[in-house]
Amino acid sequence: MSRQVPVSRPGDLNRAAVLALLGVNGPMGRTEIAERLGTSPATITQTTKDLLRQDLIEELAPAPSRGGRPAQLLGLVGSAPHALGVKITPDHLAVVDTGLDGTVLYECARSYDPTSADALGTLTDVLLGVIDGLGSARDTLLGVGFAVPGGVDEQAEGIVNAHILGWHDLPLGRRMRVGLGLPVLVENDVNALAVAERLYGRGQRHRDFLVITIGVGVGAAIVAGGTVFRGAHGDAGEFGHTPTGLAGPRYACVCGNEGCLEAVIGDRALVARALESGLLDPGQGISDLRTAADEGDAAALGLFREAGEVFGRAVATLISIIDPETVVLFGEGTTVWRYWLPGFEPSLAAHLYPSRRGITIEAGRWDDRNWAQGAAALVLATPFDTAGTTGEQGALVRARLVGAHATAAHG
Repeated sequence: MSRQVPVSRPGDLNRAAVLALLGVNGPMGRTEIAERLGTSPATITQTTKDLLRQDLIEELAPAPSRGGRPAQLLGLVGSAPHALGVKITPDHLAVVDTGLDGTVLYECARSYDPTSADALGTLTDVLLGVIDGLGSARDTLLGVGFAVPGGVDEQAEGIVNAHILGWHDLPLGRRMRVGLGLPVLVENDVNALAVAERLYGRGQRHRDFLVITIGVGVGAAIVAGGTVFRGAHGDAGEFGHTPTGLAGPRYACVCGNEGCLEAVIGDRALVARALESGLLDPGQGISDLRTAADEGDAAALGLFREAGEVFGRAVATLISIIDPETVVLFGEGTTVWRYWLPGFEPSLAAHLYPSRRGITIEAGRWDDRNWAQGAAALVLATPFDTAGTTGEQGALVRARLVGAHATAAHG
């Protein structure tokens, strides 16, 4: 059951939000800041006055005027605050150090076995090594975000259930807070991608959208009114575990059910079908299947086209239920999205309500660090968390943002 947790005082939240907004978007005028944060000009005037007095922001040259009085731009003094993002997979960790503006300052990958007896101890050691390597930048580290392929009860609590990792009721958040001595936020990996998209991507223009991933897993994140919808238990968006109507041993899913969408069009399912048909040899995997499609192999192209047909029908159902403004596709599978399209587009159109057939569906640019950037965005987005989703950990991040930026500005 969700717990009610305290959030920052309004003044703390306002100061952190202004600093983060300027860090994400660059110099802005007071009127635009008020509009973007959805608060009153009077509140922003007082908040920026406090930040100016503390030398955390500065007045810059006025913006070019199109008539009337030019807006006085405000900018950060220094830009050091940053966050770590960690994506946990069945065989490796992807780690990034990301600035307020989303710039990746450092990245690395480490092999990892989440099923080992001391998996969390190993994870802690790896991250402590990364943090130690930051040198003096450790002082301005806001916190650590974790993206996992499974359900998470609350971002701040961080209890994880992830079949693919072999984790059941694992207290990842608590163990990492103790081990790292920093604020920690944990979220489903697709939800984390949606947070990043809201902060830096298409979500800046849309308040209601879907992020859907295809690849090793199939997932979805629902952004409604600018906020990721998590559901009663943090499990909203388990799109890959919706039934397709197909059943049997061939379609057995890692969750224990049969006929799940992921068990039909996920990477493991596509490889299994390719092995059955002789398209792939034993020991080959999804990269070999993609290579075959690149080389024009008709059987490989047909396999992706059929996956696209199933996917199009499922996405049409989700669009009809959620009614988003737009849909963004991510994940390893989007690297060969062009092979899914011949099946996806007609299937989507055939199953969409006529008035929704003009909806925009875009495949975002993908590489493995996208997952980790989403994890870092969990931390970097906390200054805008007026709903208190990030709880006590979010309040700690906001306090560190103001303090860390003061260190950067005056250090």
